[in-house]
Amino acid sequence: MIPGHTPTRGHAPLRVVEHPGVPGRLRSALARVLPPRPGIASYSVLMAPPPPLTVVVHPRTALPARMPALERFVDASAADVPLGRHPGWLGVLREGLGHETFALEAVEGGRTRGFLPLAHVASPLFGRFLVSLPYLNTAGVVADSDAAARALVARAAVLADELNVRHLELRHETAVDHPTLPTTVGTKVHMRMPLGASPDALWKKFDPKVRNQVRKGEKCGFGVAWGGAELLAPFYDVLARNMRDLGTPVFGRRLFAEILAAFPDRAEVCVVRDGARPIAAAMLLHGRGVTEVPTASALREYNPSCVNMLMYHHLLLRAVGRGQRAFDFGRSTADGPTFRFKKQWGAEPHPTAWQYHLRAGGASDMRPDNPRFQLAIRVWQRLPVGLTRLIGPPIVRGIP
Repeated sequence: MIPGHTPTRGHAPLRVVEHPGVPGRLRSALARVLPPRPGIASYSVLMAPPPPLTVVVHPRTALPARMPALERFVDASAADVPLGRHPGWLGVLREGLGHETFALEAVEGGRTRGFLPLAHVASPLFGRFLVSLPYLNTAGVVADSDAAARALVARAAVLADELNVRHLELRHETAVDHPTLPTTVGTKVHMRMPLGASPDALWKKFDPKVRNQVRKGEKCGFGVAWGGAELLAPFYDVLARNMRDLGTPVFGRRLFAEILAAFPDRAEVCVVRDGARPIAAAMLLHGRGVTEVPTASALREYNPSCVNMLMYHHLLLRAVGRGQRAFDFGRSTADGPTFRFKKQWGAEPHPTAWQYHLRAGGASDMRPDNPRFQLAIRVWQRLPVGLTRLIGPPIVRGIP
């Protein structure tokens, strides 16, 4: 007797018994290829179980071999894909900030079902953290099913335990429902605006006050330049000065050099000059359909000239010129000063859902708005810019 067959008397017609998981095409095909046999009226079709969903942790040495597959998966995950989602950021953060990085890949039957990039942020001052991802506003899980997303989160929590970090931080926009992520912080919002199809259409979207401020900046005769590594020095001069004035340690110049090197056709720098002096600067990241500005600065003494308004108009024009559909101004505290600055251009708030697996301390312990950092901020604002450029990067690389 053949296992799974049901013998009957006589020569009844062949019947393929329907089982859950047996597609109709397969039943029809079996009915054609399995001839009737004496004493057998039907065959019971037993399907093999589906392949298991597993999560592979790729260390940096194994990542180059998997990079093409991960890039294709992320690229197919949505109609608009910010450059901040690119798996290449793992290399940028490793080389630019010195972080150990990991790529978690959910695999089922040899097919990628999800991806989670992680950076191990370690500092003798602040401790250890596992973050997806530092510097970027949005990262976290990219998955094509809830099961894959949950599997990635579960493995990330285990990795956090293995590395003995203070917490795991996943910078999501939509929360993943998982018991290892009981804490979600959504006090910040992403500010994004749809772009016009042409410079003229973009200009018509602005209210009269914005147009007047842009025109004021134009009348000052400032020069605007675009480029890559050749503009890194003036870009960093403005950034370091502005971050000192804000009381915040500045990222090292190496990080921005690595961004430009990793994405030569999609990352660029804008510098605005008053004569030979750089007075405003920004970095743009061009993804598919959306342009982001993760870093932008202007010297405070030039605020009356509206140089910042002039620069942002050029940033928006650059995105329109590339045929982008949206512009991401970055995160802001709702109703705060930067929120109002971005909203005047037409940007609208979109929620954040930064999720935490806490092992020691709280989710807000390392946030700049924590009251315990206020004295340090005031002291930092009084330091010489040259000193902050020297000691700032080793400090900020350890802050998640």
